[in-house]
Amino acid sequence: MFKPWAARPFSALAARLPGQCAVCRAWPAASICEACVARFAAPVARCPTCALPLGPGDTRCRDCQRQPPPLDACLAACAYAWPWPECISAFKFRGDAGRAAPLATLLRSAPWVEPALEQADTVLPMPLAPARLRERGFNQAHELARRLAPDKCDPRLLLRTRDTAPQSGLARQDRLHNLSGAFALDPRRPGAAHGRRLVLVDDVMTSGASLHAAAEVLRAAGAARITAIVLARTDAPD
Repeated sequence: MFKPWAARPFSALAARLPGQCAVCRAWPAASICEACVARFAAPVARCPTCALPLGPGDTRCRDCQRQPPPLDACLAACAYAWPWPECISAFKFRGDAGRAAPLATLLRSAPWVEPALEQADTVLPMPLAPARLRERGFNQAHELARRLAPDKCDPRLLLRTRDTAPQSGLARQDRLHNLSGAFALDPRRPGAAHGRRLVLVDDVMTSGASLHAAAEVLRAAGAARITAIVLARTDAPD
């Protein structure tokens, strides 16, 4: 049986050697070359609180105008469209932890991400349930977050209290119900979020239900500002 954790030392070593771009196969090149980033992750106008693409002249999407989300800001590096699903899948499901560094660089280069990280007091990776963490061998959000902000990354404050059914295929209301009570703060640190500027990090955002559920917990704990930064965003509301 393939064990993702077993590939991590080799992936990390390979990431430091001259290699081939995972997208265009240029050699020698970075794991994700600058030309592919410019071609497939060019900045687009996105809603500042949910990161969905905006139409001409729009400054915020209609859903966020009608019902503001619990996030103060939401930033995405690229659309969840070719070639990024394959790159993320290899990183997330096939134990290719070496891709964390180039994917974090891609995320950091997105507009407004660098200022959000600089202004944050704490950077929180979205947590995995213990069973999912054992299955994968690592938390992909933590691998991104610790490369984005090693001095601010805190993987132990926000906890996943229970596993949930897969979100894919569920309607939005069902997703929210599925995640009810799924997140909590470390009970030994009750004031750790109060008055703090927090950044939540995740790899892929679809409906935003998981990020919103986590943000509600942080908001209830007195967080001053909550920004989500994600590697990829599906570009259609569901």
